[in-house]
Order: sequence, then C-alpha cells, then structure tokens
Amino acid sequence: MNWYPIKLTAHINTYVFGGRLIKERLGKGNLPDGIVAETWEISDYQDKTGTVTNGDFAGRTLHELVEAHPDELVGEGWRGLHFPILQKFIDASGRLPIHLHPDDETAQRLYSEPNGKTEAWHILWAAPSASILTGIKPGLTREQLFDAFKKQDYDAVMPRFPIKTGDTVYVPSGVIHSFGPDTLIFEVEQTSDLAEDVMPSDMKGNSRSEDEWSKCINATLDELRTHYQPRPFTGLSLREGANRYVLTCAGPYFALERWTLTEPHIEPDHPWRCMTLSNVGTPVRIDYRGGSETLATGESCIIPAALSRVRIVPTQQEGGASLIAYYVPDLERDIVMSLRKVGHSDEEIRALGEVGI
Repeated sequence: MNWYPIKLTAHINTYVFGGRLIKERLGKGNLPDGIVAETWEISDYQDKTGTVTNGDFAGRTLHELVEAHPDELVGEGWRGLHFPILQKFIDASGRLPIHLHPDDETAQRLYSEPNGKTEAWHILWAAPSASILTGIKPGLTREQLFDAFKKQDYDAVMPRFPIKTGDTVYVPSGVIHSFGPDTLIFEVEQTSDLAEDVMPSDMKGNSRSEDEWSKCINATLDELRTHYQPRPFTGLSLREGANRYVLTCAGPYFALERWTLTEPHIEPDHPWRCMTLSNVGTPVRIDYRGGSETLATGESCIIPAALSRVRIVPTQQEGGASLIAYYVPDLERDIVMSLRKVGHSDEEIRALGEVGI
C-alpha cells in the first residue's frame, strides 16, 4: 500500500465567542461567512471524524482508516478506539466559558467514554492586553468557589496570566480554564469533547435557569483538580541552524513542536508513531516516495507512521515556513533524552508539562 500525507475535511463550530480571526489573522481559506469559533482540523471524535480529501483514501473517514490500518497509520503495535489526537484552531474574539474537561477515569465512570481531555494552547496571535485564566488560587473552599462563580467574580479565585504570540500553555484534565478575548489559538488535545462549565449560559448563548446554573457549577466542582498550575511557556530549543525547532509542551498524550523552516526539512523514519502537521505560515511542499502534496496556509495533515523519509520544502524564499508538529511521544526517548542531549536541565524540561521526571 502506498501511503502519503493525509488531509481531512474540517468540522466548524459557530460558538458565540468566535469571530473571523481564523480567516483574517491565520489566513485559512474556504471558510463560511459569519462566526467561525473553531475548525477541527484533525478529528476522529464520534460524528465529527474527518473525511479524507486527497489521494487513494479520498472519501473514507479517518475513523475507517484507524480501524483498518492502525499499525501503518498511527504506529506499529498501536491499538485504540479512535485516532489519539484532536487538533483545532480556535477564535477567541470573545472570552471562552470558564470550564474544565474530565480526566480519563471520570470520563469512563460518568460518561462511558474511553478518555477525558488534557489539552495545550499554542498562541498564534494575541492582542497586547490578552490573558488567560487557569487553575485555582490556593486555600479556597468549595463554598467560596461556588459563591465566586455565582457572582461571576472569576479573578477572585483563578490566577490570571498575560500571554503573547508564541507562548504555549499546557492544561491537564480537571484544571479549570479560559482564554480570550482577542486571541487566536492552536489547540491540541486528547480526542474528546467532554466538558463542564460554570457559566450562566451555554456555548450557544442560551440562558440557564438558576437551578441549571447551580447544577453546572456543582458538576464542575465535582471534577475539579488543583494538582497543576498552568503557565505560559516559551518552549525549549531542540536544535538551531538554518531551521529552528522549539519544543513547546509535552505530556503523556501529546508533544508539540514549532518549526521555522528556511531550507528543506527531512523527517526521519519513525514507524512506531505517526506525526501530524499544521501550517501556520506560507505554503509548503511535502515530498514523499511516490509524489508530493502542498500544505496551504491553515491546512493540516497526518504523516502516517508507515510513510518513510518525508521532505518538507518551503515554497517561498522570503520569511521561510512556519509549521506546528505534534505527536504522541515516548516521553523518555523523544522528550527527556533529546532535551538533556542538547543541554537542557531537568527543571527546564519539567516546565513543558507532565514529563514524569
């Protein structure tokens, strides 16, 4: 079978916090008019699984490929119920709801779903005043949290951090959070759409009754975890040269790298895992044995585990290319050993997220 870079249809959400940033700031094409809050670029979540748009697999869903070819697509020996990573562009023209996502155990116990959601945000653009709310201030009781959420006084109980373009924020499951307004985000996460929030209205802007609102707050507090304090992080350099590679976050479910390419990049073989790419700059060409694909601005693709020695080529000389690469890592081999080899300390490595050292 001849494998190749796989591109998918994007699922679009029109939540009330969105606007036109994905079109106007990122430059992604083929978007509908009106609010575009999220585009799910790589997704195998239930009825939002993407459909292949190119090559021999065109017309088949990502879920069909995962079921039929787990070793070749995801990685040798991998088995699972769905593709393990979900990726979105998020337009936070307005502020997102104050919310959290369940951990794996809670997802299985309460929702009969295989996993919860740890996520990370890479800031593609942020206004000078942009900030995030993440985690809970220490020493607060459940009653104090409930009262603050009812008063919508989020800053009283949640730390606020300024953010800038290029920052990354790693957010484990169970950690309450929000970002926006005036922010454009690349988000990578476990494949899940489970969430609880503390807001007086839902994602479509529909008001909740007092009883419904209280139930939402209590459900959120039931799943709240305070073990981790997310903070914006600029990442750790993997290697320097004509091309620049920065590892921006890492944990057991995904790692994220930001690449700035001024000359061709050769991706080595790694049959034990696939890699996904999102283009947040000028178009690039992906050469592989048997052909080539162009990845336009705002497009994403999967590089299957069985696809060997891919060559990624900037197509414009001025400014180079800007890509985000993300994958499920072997934390010791892909993250800890690689970063120690180039001189990073364990303290620096721990700042990436949850790396187990």
